[in-house]
Order: sequence, then C-alpha cells, then structure tokens
Amino acid sequence: MVRVMELDGKTVSSVDIAALALHNYGHFTSMRVEDLRVRGLAWHLERLVHDCRALFAVDLDADRVRALVRRVCRRVPSPSVVRVTVFAPGLDLGRPAAPVRPRVLVTSRPAPAPDLPPLRLATAGYRRDLPEVKHVGLFGSVYQRRAAQLRGFDDVLFVHPDGHITEGATWNVCFFDGRLVWPRSPCLPGVTMRLLNAALGVGAGPAEIEPTEAVLTADDVPGMRAAFVTNAAVGVRPVARVDEVVFAGEPAVLETLRRAYAGIALEEI
Repeated sequence: MVRVMELDGKTVSSVDIAALALHNYGHFTSMRVEDLRVRGLAWHLERLVHDCRALFAVDLDADRVRALVRRVCRRVPSPSVVRVTVFAPGLDLGRPAAPVRPRVLVTSRPAPAPDLPPLRLATAGYRRDLPEVKHVGLFGSVYQRRAAQLRGFDDVLFVHPDGHITEGATWNVCFFDGRLVWPRSPCLPGVTMRLLNAALGVGAGPAEIEPTEAVLTADDVPGMRAAFVTNAAVGVRPVARVDEVVFAGEPAVLETLRRAYAGIALEEI
C-alpha cells in the first residue's frame, strides 16, 4: 500500500501539520486519479480557489496546485484517491482574522473498488457548518456516521432541522422516481453530482434519465423507487435502505448512471 504526503512539494513533518490537527481550520477536495487524469479536474480546482477565498481571503494559485498534485500522482499506483488540503500553519487561534499564508498539503490513498455494495443509511438531524464549503471540520459528520454504524447501518443521511433531506457525511444523495431527484437544500455542490447531471442525456443511451431538484423530506422516501450516493472516490453507489424503507433496486438505472459517469472525459493533471 503506497501512501504519499507532501506539503508544498516537500516531505511533511509533524510540526508542519500540527496546526491542521490542533485548529481544524482549512478546506480540501478529493479526486480519483487514473493515469494522471481526473474527471472534473477544473471543478476541483475551482472549488479550492473558491473555498480559499471564503476561509482565508486569499487567491490560491490553481496552476501551482495542479503541479503539486502531479508530483504526488507520479509516485503512486493508479488508480488512487488524492486529497488536496489547504490550511495555514501560522493561523493564530486567538486572532484568526489576521493575514496568513495558506499552504497546500497533498496526500494519497488507494482508490476503493468501483462496485461497492449498496449502503444502508440512517437519517439524523444534523447540518454541517458552512455547508457550501468542503472544509476540514469533520467532527460532526464523523460522529453522526459512527452513531449510525452503532445502530447497525453503514452511513448517515443528514436531515436539516427544517425536516429537509440534505446530504451525507462525505457524499451527495439522489433518489429515483422516474426522474433523478436531488434534494433542494443547503449542501455541498459535489463535483461528481455536477458531472453526472451534465452527462445525463448525452450519450446515456435509450434509458435517458432526467435530473431535477426538489425539496425532499423523510416522508417522501417511501415513494421513491431507488436511491444513490455520489462522490469522487466511488462515482455512483446504490442505496439498499433508508431507515426502515428498503429499496428493491433499479439495476438498469444504476447501469445508466454508471455508464454516463464513466463516459465523462478525464482531464490531464
């Protein structure tokens, strides 16, 4: 198992990343890399630039990030999941508004299998801080995932305090009722979700699927025929159940979604 970790293109020390562990302030994106290519690379870089402005009021050099990612990807087997984390070692916890210089941490891990089994999801009332930003503040998400697993489920599906379904701990969710329905609610606009919506209907074959958005609550789940989660590491993964609602599965729909996603052109890093 090959794992690589570099900070601004250099070997990382414990001192270098102490602020990340102790302050837990920063943002990241994760991407599946195949032969030095990535689906939606431009959108991953766009996310990093946007979130850097939001958290640090600094413009991030996307070309430099790309070069740092390329350095790591050349050292690891393909496919792999590469995470780019932007944080500021000089951040003063007492004065976080003071100017800082964000740094770029690039890490890798082996990519999971693309055909993982369906997930069993438990709903939980929870809303991530600043949901439109992919930040490193994962305590609440991991805690809710752990609580769901202790109840016998695989993962957790968040429900906003207003009752609206939003997202999962590390993925977006969609439902199928003849259309592909994404929750209309405050959540992270996932790169895989955006790519899939763009790809549907473009070479997807005869079983074209219309993506749409709607406000969804737990009461809407029993009326759905299937559900799926999406993220960059696994692409599209089916859902077996949400709480007590069990889905029979829609193999043809899953195949259409996976085929549409697989057909997306990969961008050179």
